Amino acid sequence: MDCKHPDREECMKMLEEYNTPDHVVRHCIAVTEAAVLIGSALNEKGFNFDIPLIRSAGLLHDIARVEKMHWESGADFVCKSGYLPESKIIRRHMNHSFSPDPAELREIDMVCLGDRLILEDKYVGLDVRMDYVIKKAGGDKRIRDFINEKREISRILINNIENIIGVSLEELINGA
Repeated sequence: MDCKHPDREECMKMLEEYNTPDHVVRHCIAVTEAAVLIGSALNEKGFNFDIPLIRSAGLLHDIARVEKMHWESGADFVCKSGYLPESKIIRRHMNHSFSPDPAELREIDMVCLGDRLILEDKYVGLDVRMDYVIKKAGGDKRIRDFINEKREISRILINNIENIIGVSLEELINGA
């Protein structure tokens, strides 16, 4: 069953309707651009990602970022707007774990990977982004350990993706 995903214009209207701050909208756009580039590069190597889903979920993933538990609020809003696949990605994006095995990749992985490489609206790479998240979380060792575990899995996945597409993600994203 094919789902209709909101196009960029509709996503921008939803962000506006939710009163998402401009700096968060810029972040969502940058994450989307990175996620779509990665997904498209993998599609060229035989993968079959739903690029419109990656685009819409990326644009909307932080629609409610200024709220506590923004992934829940944002997912609820997007679901009520009729976009269940996007809402599922939004709900899981903060705590998503992905396999380092590229064969197991899905659209949510593209959005989450894009989010792990972008700080505000700039590509900064995995380490800078994860260090920022750790600093923002404060001194909680459990959170730091959790983030560092995600970092290492992400690093393996990034290496595997780069081997498949034949270019670094930094080159792919910054060269666009």
